Amino acid sequence: MTPRRVLVTGGNRGIGEAIARRLQEDGHTVVVTSRSGEAVEGLTVVACEITDSDSVDTAFVEAKERLGGEVEVLVANAGVTKDTLLMRMTDEEFSSVVDTNLHGTFRCVRRSATPMVKARFGRVVLISSVVGLYGSPGQTNYAASKAGLVGIARSMTRELGARGITANVVAPGFIETDMTAQLPDKTKAEYQAAIPARRYGGAAEVAAAVSFLASDDAGYISGAVIPVDGGLGMGH
Repeated sequence: MTPRRVLVTGGNRGIGEAIARRLQEDGHTVVVTSRSGEAVEGLTVVACEITDSDSVDTAFVEAKERLGGEVEVLVANAGVTKDTLLMRMTDEEFSSVVDTNLHGTFRCVRRSATPMVKARFGRVVLISSVVGLYGSPGQTNYAASKAGLVGIARSMTRELGARGITANVVAPGFIETDMTAQLPDKTKAEYQAAIPARRYGGAAEVAAAVSFLASDDAGYISGAVIPVDGGLGMGH
């Protein structure tokens, strides 16, 4: 595996942290972003508010300094939820989730694209969700934002594929994280019963898929959606 310069957004905890640590183990140089920029043991952190284009630009400049060069692999993982039933969902609850999960990812992808085009190399991995393809009651905003990532990856593939750049989506199912721990017990039990594997996944299993897509071996894979969901989505 060729060592690369990697930026993982939202890499200070949960799935993002697992991805960052796995990519470090693979031999890559990794910087992660978080809103606060607070230190995380064993990781290099820069502050970034992905709903603000200036903050994204500053974070990429700082990441370049820490990495010793432009970002070659972008893992767009940062995201939020504000769950409620469709008829109760406010404009703010919808727009704030879309602005973070979808527009925020766009800001990061746009910022990374020019250096990748100049280098004629890039790996972009967008962390979506089975919910974006499968749907989920009470998550219209989240599902819409995560479904949109597929369009970004596939459009980017058609625009930039000839420049040695790949763009793929990883769609985790129900993974054991702080976010899924907040779900009601009844909801968790219902989803577990629907998962053919009959268990929740681990963050390390998502990280393994990202590791492959960032590797030399995945150079001819682009515009793909890789489910890591125990069979829940069945390719949706």
